[in-house]
Amino acid sequence: MLASVCVAGVVAIVSLGAYLTVSDNLYQQLDENLQVRADAAAHALPVQVRLERIPGAFLSSSDLQIGVLSANGQMVAPDEGAAPPVTTLELQVATGAVQGPTLRTDSRGDVRVVAVSSGNGQAMVLAQSLAPTKKTLKELAVVLFLIGGAGIVVAGLVGMVVARGGLRPVERLTSATERVTRTGDLRPIPISGDDELARLTQSFNTMLGAVADSQERQRQLVADAGHELRTPLTSLRTNLELLLSADRAGAPKLSERDRTEIESDIKAQIDELTQLIGDLVELARQDEPRTQFERVEMIDVVERALDRARRRAGEIDFEVSLRPWVVTGDNSALERAVLNLLDNAVKFSPDGSLVKVRMYPLGDGTAVIEVADSGPGIAEADLGKVFDRFYRSSEARTLPGSGLGLAIVKHAAERHGGTVYAGHTPEGGALMTIRLPGSAA
Repeated sequence: MLASVCVAGVVAIVSLGAYLTVSDNLYQQLDENLQVRADAAAHALPVQVRLERIPGAFLSSSDLQIGVLSANGQMVAPDEGAAPPVTTLELQVATGAVQGPTLRTDSRGDVRVVAVSSGNGQAMVLAQSLAPTKKTLKELAVVLFLIGGAGIVVAGLVGMVVARGGLRPVERLTSATERVTRTGDLRPIPISGDDELARLTQSFNTMLGAVADSQERQRQLVADAGHELRTPLTSLRTNLELLLSADRAGAPKLSERDRTEIESDIKAQIDELTQLIGDLVELARQDEPRTQFERVEMIDVVERALDRARRRAGEIDFEVSLRPWVVTGDNSALERAVLNLLDNAVKFSPDGSLVKVRMYPLGDGTAVIEVADSGPGIAEADLGKVFDRFYRSSEARTLPGSGLGLAIVKHAAERHGGTVYAGHTPEGGALMTIRLPGSAA
């Protein structure tokens, strides 16, 4: 419809312009031709016919109404033809009151009338019918209407075909969106071509892939969390049932030592569940989109994390070397990531040992935060897995923890455009590193 309306507007403007131009040219040619013939008639020599002198122009004016108008109003015209219509304008030309030639349209006879002075108180008057000119213009109008109408119809059909072809990818995209909404099926949409709609489909497929990846990570997190929660919950339930059974009448009584051990186990299991749930909440919070980041001084972040780590480090000391580094990001998430590295180093370091903390730029627009412990280190087979969710090496399974601390570190680093990796210190301990983009000021 839009194509048809646009074409109709253009055709109408072009047709009107063509009609007005042709009409103006035809009438101009008619007037010029009429004036030329009037001048020629006024200067034609008289002809003697049966002893009567008549203007010679009468003999070659079969398509005209022609006559000689005298100053007294008398009109001399050929016997075979009608005399041209005369008004006071032509009479004034004959009397010399108006200098010719004069042109006018006589509406009664639908003719164009011209009058020129022929001398001696006379005026040559010619009139030519406008019917042939109007017929030509009418035929032109019909042709323009038919051709314009045909062009509008063709434009509408072509526009419909083009619109349907162009909107077919949009229809596929709409159907895919409705399918995803209805069924949750995140399969990508087939792409054809390389135009804007193809790029839109590619972007939609990328979005579907991101949603599918997010759903898979959520399912994996729920499955892993369920697996990790099952063990402490089972142990907690067993200990509680044992305590309740011991308080029933007629049941064997627990010794004070056994009761104390069970209560200690329950407290440890509750702490483990609390930490696991807290880590899960932290991961879920970090998955939320951030609309605004802030300027973060990493020295302040590391020092705050060190203050918190020292309070629960016991007899473990920290050797700190920090150089200024600024990033744009989430202050609390970065502090939590650094604190998790420090807690992890404290957990594996023996009492009286040293944990080394360094932060320095690399000269390529990034800086590293290194945390080195004095523990037994990480096995080569575990280096690429320690940052996975719920992964715990064989050495760490006997120690408290949820297996999510280093996963939180990795997630925070990646959200800020950085990376994490694990290695060994020269002394054999574990070396955990965060690499973040930023600037020195």
